[in-house]
Amino acid sequence: MSDQHYKIVFQGRIVDGVDEASARANVQSLFRISDARIQQLFSGQPVVMKSGIDQTQAEKYLDRLRQAGVVAEMVAMKSSAPARTAAAEQKAPPRHEANGDEVRTADFLFHGTGKEYFGIWIVNILLTVVTLGIYSAWAKVRNNQYFYGNTELEGASFQYLASPITILKGRIVAFAALVAYTFFTEMFPVAGLALVLILLLAMPWMVTRGVKFHAINSAYRNIRFDFQGTYGQAFMVLFVWPLLALVTLGLLAPMAVRRMHKFMVENARFGTAAFSWNGTDGTYYRFFGKALLILIATVVAAFVTASFIHPVLGPLVGMVGYLALFGYFQAGMINLLMNHAELQSHGFSSELEPGRMVWLTLSNSFMIILTLGLFIPWAKVRIARYRASQTNMAVNGNLDHFVAGEAQRLNALGDEMGEAFDVGSFLPV
Repeated sequence: MSDQHYKIVFQGRIVDGVDEASARANVQSLFRISDARIQQLFSGQPVVMKSGIDQTQAEKYLDRLRQAGVVAEMVAMKSSAPARTAAAEQKAPPRHEANGDEVRTADFLFHGTGKEYFGIWIVNILLTVVTLGIYSAWAKVRNNQYFYGNTELEGASFQYLASPITILKGRIVAFAALVAYTFFTEMFPVAGLALVLILLLAMPWMVTRGVKFHAINSAYRNIRFDFQGTYGQAFMVLFVWPLLALVTLGLLAPMAVRRMHKFMVENARFGTAAFSWNGTDGTYYRFFGKALLILIATVVAAFVTASFIHPVLGPLVGMVGYLALFGYFQAGMINLLMNHAELQSHGFSSELEPGRMVWLTLSNSFMIILTLGLFIPWAKVRIARYRASQTNMAVNGNLDHFVAGEAQRLNALGDEMGEAFDVGSFLPV
């Protein structure tokens, strides 16, 4: 098999017979990118849209662009003998100038392996059991450090900086709160109901504290991230908008999801630089509309199959439709979140495919059951590698101009109470 890789270069050429406005609209819809990035693509300067892909993938990419009404070029990349070096070169295409700034596509890379992570995972489990759960704080840090450290962008890896002691203190407080809640619920039922109300009112605070803790202990090139969401914002996306979606029988569900994504992205910071987000309600309604069509088609197909072909085949058709819908949401939600996010002049792109996500989920689940859980490290690595391979950043200029904000310290109370009460499940990221 050839190890030749290619990059896709676009210089603004349009297919004969297609007007520029239609081509711009098609490309923007296809890749879900902002107006600013469309301007960069159609600036007339060469822009690398994708790199490090084989010939089959490159031809598929070119075909998708041609169907959208534009013409790009497939350019062979130089190869290098050492595997790691070659991969790094393939994922870092030559720089091109656009409007005086450097514009290129930087792909995320994940270098971890299942065998390597298995050693960390099994030791974490054994020490957590031996220490009656105390080591779980250190296990969490080791796990995150492994996945962060093996995720690379522009030749630099991410960092996870949380202290296990801080996490352990948070878990002790969370455990004490859980014990107190159980005691009052059993001994004083009325007081238990009051505690439930207090817990619900505290949940937005726990969520914002948890996300903030995770953010400020994450770094890239020694610059920490941050999260500045407020209690009021969290209350709206956790309670008010889901309630509105419920009472309108799902009619406002797309708006509720969009506002959750907006809350997560626009309150994020990289140093002092704020992320922005440009998703629209129309985009989300189209996404949910397609999901509804898949659901209707599945129900109709299952009913027709069971009624006119064979009763046993109906549920099988329904299962296939369910998997299609599952993959559509699993990939689509991440794509929606990433494809509308920007960091100053830099954009992001995620191209997760529903079919691939379904295959990874099914094959991972089968192997985990078959190996009695021992395949879990390989399953996590497979997902991380695939997500990284389908994610890239449109770098306009360079990433060296960010200035880290003032160092912040935060106890792990919000993060760990959030885990104890499973409020993390409210967040679609």
